[in-house]
Amino acid sequence: MKKILVLFFIIVISSCAPIYVNYDFEKGTNFTTYKTYNYYSDLETGMSELDTKRLIDVMNAQMQVKGLTLSDTPDFYVNVVSSTYENNNRNTVGVGVGGGNRNVGGGITIGLPIGQPKMNRTILFEFIDEKGIGLFWQAESESGYNQNASSEKREAQFNAIVEKVLKGYPPKQ
Repeated sequence: MKKILVLFFIIVISSCAPIYVNYDFEKGTNFTTYKTYNYYSDLETGMSELDTKRLIDVMNAQMQVKGLTLSDTPDFYVNVVSSTYENNNRNTVGVGVGGGNRNVGGGITIGLPIGQPKMNRTILFEFIDEKGIGLFWQAESESGYNQNASSEKREAQFNAIVEKVLKGYPPKQ
């Protein structure tokens, strides 16, 4: 029974792909002046319409937690752009053949890939003040992506991404 629990724990831990986030912001920005936000009407996220809706819903909930309000006359706009890519599979098995006799040698080796390539998704979040300084804050997240995941798993993944992204807003100056 212990072996089954340990195996289950290892599978759960290894299936949770980490989320990496990089932040950048305009130095000297007074973040306390930004209380309301909205999204661009022509938002092109690079995701399906359903995934875009899931991400926006999660984003709205997390922005409210931060004390920000969705508004028709916002202090800043949010732009979201994403892309997916295949991660290079670096897991290989080496098979070698060699031989030698009387100071003569030779060899052949081949790296055979193990497993399937992993999909990753990068999502760029930009906060833009159109009346003032323009782009003043951005975060770029990178995480694993399963295109066959259920809607619940996709929403949970978006929730984890947005939570980690907004952890860096407002930045500590």
